[in-house]
Amino acid sequence: MASTVAAYSEKLKEMSMLSLICSCLYQKPHTQTLSHFEDMEVKSLNNRNSGQAFEVILKSPTDLSPDRAQSLTVAAYRKAPSLRDLQKKLDAAEERRRSQEQQVLKQLAEKREHEREVLNKAHEVNNNYSKMAEEKLNHKMEVSKENRTARLSALKQRLREKELHAAEVRRNKEVQSELSG
Repeated sequence: MASTVAAYSEKLKEMSMLSLICSCLYQKPHTQTLSHFEDMEVKSLNNRNSGQAFEVILKSPTDLSPDRAQSLTVAAYRKAPSLRDLQKKLDAAEERRRSQEQQVLKQLAEKREHEREVLNKAHEVNNNYSKMAEEKLNHKMEVSKENRTARLSALKQRLREKELHAAEVRRNKEVQSELSG
């Protein structure tokens, strides 16, 4: 049975792909039978816009000579697997499972490490930003305090000058009133 399947797959490989492609591209009506082989026939079922369907008809072999491989031959004898073979397969499967499990754990560890690095970097950036913002605010407050102190001392200076000028004007007025009076 396995040999006939192989033979048919070989026949399918031998079929002209160009004829199959052309029949799909050209929507002209053509005969139902596309290809004839000694033990197989390919027919076109129907044409559609979405594609084309084919039917492969396998003929019964007419040549039953011993030189030709028979399609009805019994499948090759398959010996029963030994206990050692089964144990080897089980061990190999267990090893694959362990290897896959280790690989998954390794990937998870790498992912966690990457997440930690990202979080540490974010904390570092946040701390640096906070420090810079605090320094800027402190500098701004110092400048503001110095400006306020400078304005107040300037106001006090002008007030003293006005008081001195007012005292001088009063004295001048008193001197003038004494002279005139």
